[in-house]
Amino acid sequence: MEYIIPFNKPFLTGRETAYIQQAVDRGKLSGNGEFTQRCQWFFQNRYGFGSCFLINSCTAALEMAALLLNIKEGDEVIMPAYTFVSTANAFVLRGAKPVFVDSRPDHPGMDEYAVEGLITPKTKAIVAVHYAGVACDMDLLMNLAEQYGIYVVEDAAQAIDGYYNSRPLGSIGHLAAFSFHETKNIQCGEGGMLVVNDPEFAARAEILWEKGTNRAAFRRNETRCYQWMDIGSSFFPSEITAAFLFAQLECLEAIQHKRKRIWETYRLAFGSSLHRDQKNYPEEETVLHRILEAVPVGADVRTGLIPPYASNNAHMFYLVFDDPGCRTDFIRRLSDQGILAIFHYLPLHLSPYFKEHYAVTSLPQAERYGACLVRLPLYYGLDLDKAVYEPNNAVLRN
Repeated sequence: MEYIIPFNKPFLTGRETAYIQQAVDRGKLSGNGEFTQRCQWFFQNRYGFGSCFLINSCTAALEMAALLLNIKEGDEVIMPAYTFVSTANAFVLRGAKPVFVDSRPDHPGMDEYAVEGLITPKTKAIVAVHYAGVACDMDLLMNLAEQYGIYVVEDAAQAIDGYYNSRPLGSIGHLAAFSFHETKNIQCGEGGMLVVNDPEFAARAEILWEKGTNRAAFRRNETRCYQWMDIGSSFFPSEITAAFLFAQLECLEAIQHKRKRIWETYRLAFGSSLHRDQKNYPEEETVLHRILEAVPVGADVRTGLIPPYASNNAHMFYLVFDDPGCRTDFIRRLSDQGILAIFHYLPLHLSPYFKEHYAVTSLPQAERYGACLVRLPLYYGLDLDKAVYEPNNAVLRN
């Protein structure tokens, strides 16, 4: 089905193809060239990150983090059950057991206060997933890491330009992974980045990134030849991908400004908690009006919480219904009007793979979000105030 209002529409700034052509003209396409360096410098300079490594996906960035931490058979890694499968796969691939923590009652993110009770002598790391770009309580998690001698990996896939108090997400944990998938605020189709904030890992990270060789040092004339030094893989993307991404990064502020306006429009319309007869209807038959009208009569629905220590990076706007049937009805009503809303995730502790290999425990909050949460369309070209929806094909001009 072709939707009038899709869930997501990748935004183009208008500069992507020009930068791709520049990369082609330079004749260096295989990766780790000028545009890769520009992207990495952007994050280091803007957010004060440690060493940045552009990666071909956030999944691969997490896999590289697992390699750097020397995750092995018998290790345990604590992570939320309510997350994308890549969070777990990266560590399971190295032989670790995922230890799932429940979500918070007031937010789908991990319940930080339940983490300490899951730490054992086998615990190697905590993966802090910043769900919806909303920060975990990083002081609490970093204090636990110091107390028990373990590491914190920030899964910041959804968290570009998000903050914990005044600190950028991705700058706090020992390692951090970002996504530039086409559904993210800043995108290049498929892409990611590993941030190394702990200097202990910086030199080895470069070797793993370079397929286990010291080629980067060789290119800097720091060694006479390059050779196999460690395990590694083909982690970095091509210069074409990096060129596309850099065009997006140049327009980060304008993109974020528009997304936050859309997010705020949703918030004002729905409020923090409402019943159907309490909605703030717009006067005209707008896209927003259609979305509000789709809420089933009698349904109790709440919007997402942003704790006082967290910023809003407008990655997503989601609703939590009190009943799974109401969510199903809401999604169907929107679909009938050509509007696509989606739900995610099936909590990982209920997945077929986990049930086959591990003992299953009950995580009631994660299960509730899995059954009752729905994400609304949110992308740069979306205009919720239009009476008749027309695609916004305008490009940014700075």
